[in-house]
Amino acid sequence: MSFTKIYQWAVDQKGGEDAVRAQLPRVSTAGELKALGDDRYLSEITRCIFKAGFVWRVIDNKWPGFEEAFKGFVPLYWQQVPPEVLEDLARDERIVRNMQKIKTVPENARMIVDAAREHGSFGAFLANWPANDQAGLLLWFKKHGDRLGGASAQYFLRRVGWDGFVLSRDVIAALHREERLDASPGSKKALEQAQAAFNEWHQETGLPYSHLSRILSYTVDS
Repeated sequence: MSFTKIYQWAVDQKGGEDAVRAQLPRVSTAGELKALGDDRYLSEITRCIFKAGFVWRVIDNKWPGFEEAFKGFVPLYWQQVPPEVLEDLARDERIVRNMQKIKTVPENARMIVDAAREHGSFGAFLANWPANDQAGLLLWFKKHGDRLGGASAQYFLRRVGWDGFVLSRDVIAALHREERLDASPGSKKALEQAQAAFNEWHQETGLPYSHLSRILSYTVDS
């Protein structure tokens, strides 16, 4: 099916083009990605990791406490933080005291610092990675990050405005329906199949990948 027909299906489902457009994700420019500080990237990565398998609203409501407890998420500090600091955080009532997730912060801080050393900043690293190879970027996160092998990396990219798809339940269902996906969700093959579909639709429509992903999700009855 052409994406023009998929778009019309989404419009019909949501009650009009204005309703669809009002809910499309914001896409950051390369300049905006580069301007965002590395501390904000570590903060957003950590927020998405803590949200995984948890009630998102609770994490969002507690986030000011996370910012205080993690001292603003400065990667250069957290990449070499002493173990006793992590142990103290596991008793800190300002945050969700999940030690396994707390331990991801130094690992992901090192990932950010290493990428920033090579590219000038983590934002520049993201800005320079092409949207037509999001599958490659997600595999990079899986290799170099901690707890970033699943949906957390996709939601992180969406939150900072990097133009990419999110393989939500509805998007996966729609890709199956369109016979664009037959691999196990989360596998390298599935990422590559999804990437191929979105690349084709992007060439057809010129729409941002994040918009294609959101529109596709609207064609599934949740």
